[in-house]
Order: sequence, then C-alpha cells, then structure tokens
Amino acid sequence: MGKPAVTGLSRIIHATGYSIKGLKSAWANEAAFRQELLLILFLMPLAFWVGASLEQTLLLIGISWLVVILEVVNSAIEAVVDRIGAERHELSGRAKDLGSAAVFLCLMLNLLVWGALIGRNLLHWW
Repeated sequence: MGKPAVTGLSRIIHATGYSIKGLKSAWANEAAFRQELLLILFLMPLAFWVGASLEQTLLLIGISWLVVILEVVNSAIEAVVDRIGAERHELSGRAKDLGSAAVFLCLMLNLLVWGALIGRNLLHWW
C-alpha cells in the first residue's frame, strides 16, 4: 500500500513542507550540519572576493553547498541505520562509514578548489 497520490501544486506544497521539516531536524539534531552551515555563511561573501569570474564564484558557492547537502544525506543514512536497530552489524557500520566518507571527500574537494583559486587569484602563485 503506497501513499495516496498527491499531484500538482499540492504535491509541491507538501514536498516543501517535508523539506523544511528535514532542515529543522538537521539543525536541531546534527552538530556537523550546524557547523557546516555556519561556515557557508562565512564563505559565501568570500567566494565573491576569491572568484575572479562568475564561473569561479559559482564554483566556490556550489561546492561549499555540496558539503551541506551531503551532510544531510549522511544524517539520513545514519537515522535509517539507527532506526533498524541498536545492535552492531558490519553493514550498518559500513553504511555510516560510507556516508561519512562522502562528506570527507567533499570537504577535501573544497580544500582543493578553494586553495587553488586563492593561490591563483589572490596569491598569484601561477
């Protein structure tokens, strides 16, 4: 038995409500989400200073938001795994570790791109 079909504008309104509920939950329950969101609020103005073009600025903004997006997905994975049961299981641990690895890789990508553009545009290393 699936959910009753909601279509059109009503579906969009419901989906927006679910998204807002998810963002509130992430803020209330996930310290990493709060930290990364606050970091983005600091980085957004810097993106306009570091980026030498619209494309570079949008790249810096986009990859910064990608960290927060992946953190939400990682939190969802953790919630589902925790919902299944509290006992330790190799696959549960693997799922959580993979979600964490995705966030970590995105953070490393951020360091690479921000570092390269700071080096090129502000420090004139190349």
